[in-house]
Amino acid sequence: MAINPPADNLPLADVLRAANELVAAGLIEDWALGGALAAIYYVEPFTTYDADIFFIPKDKGLTTGIPAIFAHLQAQDWQVEREHFLIRGFPVQFLAAGGLTDEAVREAEKFDYEGVPAKVFRAEHIIAIAASVGRAKDKVRIEQLLQQADLDKSYLADVLQRHKLILPKL
Repeated sequence: MAINPPADNLPLADVLRAANELVAAGLIEDWALGGALAAIYYVEPFTTYDADIFFIPKDKGLTTGIPAIFAHLQAQDWQVEREHFLIRGFPVQFLAAGGLTDEAVREAEKFDYEGVPAKVFRAEHIIAIAASVGRAKDKVRIEQLLQQADLDKSYLADVLQRHKLILPKL
């Protein structure tokens, strides 16, 4: 399955390449694409504001890890705007994984995007994360994934049970 970016100018290959460079530089252990762009891997494309890269930090305290990540990306000409890095004007958020998102990074599906190796959260993890957050847009995402994604229902039930989550009424 291939990601269909929601916008022609989305520099997704550059974003994925930068995440791989953070691993190669020894700044993070692993990473995966999460959030709306991860959902687009499984469902019809829709507009999204940014890319969410969840990462497993090398430094569990984050006191040196986050500044090192910022310094590395800024050295690659990425600019910072509030909590986002901008690559060719597109916002990217790097989020330290923990708990459910840590599991989602470790169990992410591998794919290739324009020759760049990448990982994306499994649809079941996207649903579980959306259930844990519970915003209106998360309920819409859950419904969309339940209808359009090829889910492993027993795996989803296991993830929900282990993390003590319940799907919202749709």
